[in-house]
Amino acid sequence: MSGADAGIIEDLAIFPLATVLFPDGLLPLRIFEQRYMDMAKDCLKQERPFGICLIRSGSEVGAPAIPEAVGCLARIVDWDMQQLGMLQVKARGGARFRILASHVTAAGLTRARVELLATETDAALPPAYLACARLLRAVLDEHGESLVAAPLRFESSAWVGARLTEILPVPTAAKQKLLELDDAVQRIEILHKFLVQHRLTGA
Repeated sequence: MSGADAGIIEDLAIFPLATVLFPDGLLPLRIFEQRYMDMAKDCLKQERPFGICLIRSGSEVGAPAIPEAVGCLARIVDWDMQQLGMLQVKARGGARFRILASHVTAAGLTRARVELLATETDAALPPAYLACARLLRAVLDEHGESLVAAPLRFESSAWVGARLTEILPVPTAAKQKLLELDDAVQRIEILHKFLVQHRLTGA
């Protein structure tokens, strides 16, 4: 792709976190470091996204962390500042991307040139894996549908797989691998095996 292609973002602010965001996922964030406060304010003012990547090495605070190469665009859909110096935002996941090149600014913010990844192949949830949708529905019935963004798509392998990955006690490194998959049904197969192994299918 060339720089003129819609699939390239030339300058994207990167927020390395100890969590993995998926497309259409909701992620509440408490921001207090000045570099990320400024980033969030700029994104709100310019109505532009930022990128969330799992931390490969380092930590969320202090020296700039090294992010994984594949992450997810995030747009701020709600925000509040109930106390001075603490910005609370809710971000919604957009397209996945791959970092092509990056640098750290003088303020300690990682900025990157990224390539947007193609939307993963989706399919109707196979009957063999309906237990995945049942478990997800049970969790949302118990804890509230506000955990996820509308619309609810229990028939979609991509949507069910992403939401399950977000809520299951799966190691973050495994969640990262699941994010990088381009096949939604393959992700569901892996998650179903996890449910069976941990006796969470309800069977």
